[in-house]
Amino acid sequence: MSEHTLINEHPDFAKAQVIVAGVDVGAVSSKSVILLDGQPCAVSQVKTRMPEESASRAINEALAKTNFKLENIHYIVGTGCGRTQVPFAHRTITEIPCDAAGAVHIWGPSVRTVLDIGGQSCRVIHCTGKGRATAFLWNDKCAAGIGRSMEVFANLVKKEVTEMGNIALQSDKFPKLSDFCSVYAQSEFFDLIRSKASKEQAIAAYHYAMAKRIATLAARSGVKQDFVIIGGLARNPGITDWVEKILEVRRLAPKPEWDPALITALGAALFADTFYRRQQSDVSKKPEESQCA
Repeated sequence: MSEHTLINEHPDFAKAQVIVAGVDVGAVSSKSVILLDGQPCAVSQVKTRMPEESASRAINEALAKTNFKLENIHYIVGTGCGRTQVPFAHRTITEIPCDAAGAVHIWGPSVRTVLDIGGQSCRVIHCTGKGRATAFLWNDKCAAGIGRSMEVFANLVKKEVTEMGNIALQSDKFPKLSDFCSVYAQSEFFDLIRSKASKEQAIAAYHYAMAKRIATLAARSGVKQDFVIIGGLARNPGITDWVEKILEVRRLAPKPEWDPALITALGAALFADTFYRRQQSDVSKKPEESQCA
């Protein structure tokens, strides 16, 4: 997987006071972000196999880019659908608050709506300028698995997901597939291939159908400005461009230095930083409280 997150290239580990990490175990990939005094110093992405094993691989790959070990990390927060199977996590949090915290940290306090399109789920989160989630809408079963199916199709046509998305934008005319259910759309996609439709038309048709399904979910929740898209499918222009067109809303420009698939793990790391600092603050207050008593 590509990794283009901006990290601290020369971290001073010896002087670090707070070392934390967020681990996001998703349906398709598992991600890890390590923060050194609030700044990213190492990230990783691995394919998800068994959740517990994938969580360990993700954090170990990130640690391999540093000069310390797992026991040197002060606090770890697990998130994602496999969050309960991160054995070394001090705490687990659902993706919703992590999405909001990570997005606002990267795009700034103007963000009000976050659309997270992952391997298994699609969710719309409304948040405050401080990165606190205020409302959300999770996908219904008919919008589940879109990201995973895109991975399958990319392998089928021997293309990267981003490349496939660019192909989808090259066709102006294509058959309309079911946008009610991703499973029906998959079946119709293969029917198109068997009917000798061009590969470009079939790819464009499927992307449009899935973008319409995602946009329908977003429209139900309401899209408030400013709007960002995160998750693995945010790397797919065939999805993001169509979602914008259907919703008639322009998202904030992607941050080239941040892979959108890592935003949830970043949010988990930010929570880990907050929890650890709060924990240390509580410990430092105890002697004063005992003296006053």
